[in-house]
Amino acid sequence: MGSDANWGELVRQLEYKAEWYGRQLIKIDRYFPSSKRCSNCGHVVEKLPLSVREWECPECGSYHDRDINASINILAAGGAVSVCGARL
Repeated sequence: MGSDANWGELVRQLEYKAEWYGRQLIKIDRYFPSSKRCSNCGHVVEKLPLSVREWECPECGSYHDRDINASINILAAGGAVSVCGARL
C-alpha cells in the first residue's frame, strides 16, 4: 500500500471518529505554509529548506522551532475555519 493510500485511510478513520463523537474534522490545505509562517506576526519565509529546524522571523525577530511553530499555525488555522468558515 502506497503512502497516499495510508494517508487516505488515516483521514477516513479520523472522519469516522469525528462523526462518531459529534466533532468536526478540519482539514488544512496541503500547501498551507504552517512551518514557514511566523506564528507571531504572520510573515511567510518563502525559502526555508526542510533541513532548517529552527529559524528567526526577519520581520518581528521571533525565534521558532519549525515543528512547534507549525503546530501553533495549524491550531490557529483550524480555529479560524471553525469560527468564521474561512477556507485555508
